[in-house]
Amino acid sequence: MKFKSLYLLAIAGVFALSCNNTNTKEIENTETQVELKEIAYQTFGDTITDKDVITKDEMLAKYQDLKPGDTIDVKFTAKVNEVCQSKGCWMQMDLGEEEAMVKFKDYAFFMPKDIAGEEIIVSGKAFVNEMSVDEQRHYAEDAGKSEEEIAAITEPKRTLSFTSNGVLIAQKE
Repeated sequence: MKFKSLYLLAIAGVFALSCNNTNTKEIENTETQVELKEIAYQTFGDTITDKDVITKDEMLAKYQDLKPGDTIDVKFTAKVNEVCQSKGCWMQMDLGEEEAMVKFKDYAFFMPKDIAGEEIIVSGKAFVNEMSVDEQRHYAEDAGKSEEEIAAITEPKRTLSFTSNGVLIAQKE
């Protein structure tokens, strides 16, 4: 009889320990799970992805190595400083020390006019350009600058230019 009682007690102990280990494993698994959240984007132009995107600092360094006539295919992310308030047909993107003037391939798509301040992703061709006084004044007018600001433009300007074939803007939740 004692043998039977000890046997039942041993089985109950093993059962209790196995239940306890299962709970511990569940708690450990719960604590180590990480939820990955995928970002939803609004796409303009060609369909692009958010893979292999460089930073604004890396983009500025690439521009500094370009000479007039050079082009590179690249995808970068930066904050939008300004958008054409007439149609959304161009934007200025913040690269820290300078801005990149972004236009859209074949004039095929436009940006929302209210995205200034947002971080976006652009894909396309980067190049260095010299912008004439007339062209600078045209963009200043599109941006709603004052007559005095427009008249103050008197010299051609070296610009960091970009022709985008696709843009991603993170959708707001």
